[in-house]
Amino acid sequence: MNTARSNSVNTSLDDTDRAILNELQQNGRITNTELAGLVGLSPSAALRRVRSLEESGVIDRYVALCNPAAVGRGTTVFVEISLTSQSATDLDAFEAGVIACPEVISCHLMAGNSDYLVQLACNDVSDYERVHRDYLAQLPGVSRIRSSFALRSIGHKYIVDF
Repeated sequence: MNTARSNSVNTSLDDTDRAILNELQQNGRITNTELAGLVGLSPSAALRRVRSLEESGVIDRYVALCNPAAVGRGTTVFVEISLTSQSATDLDAFEAGVIACPEVISCHLMAGNSDYLVQLACNDVSDYERVHRDYLAQLPGVSRIRSSFALRSIGHKYIVDF
C-alpha cells in the first residue's frame, strides 16, 4: 500500500497515452508487440510511450492481483474508524499502525463522518473478530470502529477508462 500519492492531474496525456494505459490496466503482462498493435503504434514507438509514462510517474508500478478467496481471504470488510484527535502526530501514529496489519488492503483518510475507511481481506467473520481485537482496537487514538461486510464484489477498477 502506497500512502504518499500525488493527487495532481496530468492533463498532458493524449489519446494514445490513454489507450496504452487502458490496455495495461487490463493486462499488465501484455507484450509490447501486442500493445503496439492494439493502440496503433509501431513496437518501438509503443515502448517509448510506455517508458515515458513510467518515468513521469503516470505508471506507478506493476503488480499481480491475488484473488482473495483463492488465498483464503474471501471475506471483505470495510471499517470506518474515528480517532480521538486529528493532530498530525496522532494521524501519523494511526497510519503507521494500520499499515502493519496484514489484512489491510487499503486505507483512506476521509472527509465526513469517520476519519479513515479501511478495507480488509479476512478469512471469515471469526478471523475479522481476531483482527478487530488484536489490531484495530489497539491502534493509537481510535475512538470508534464501525464495520460493514461485503456480501459479494460486483467489480473493481483502479482507474476508470480514460
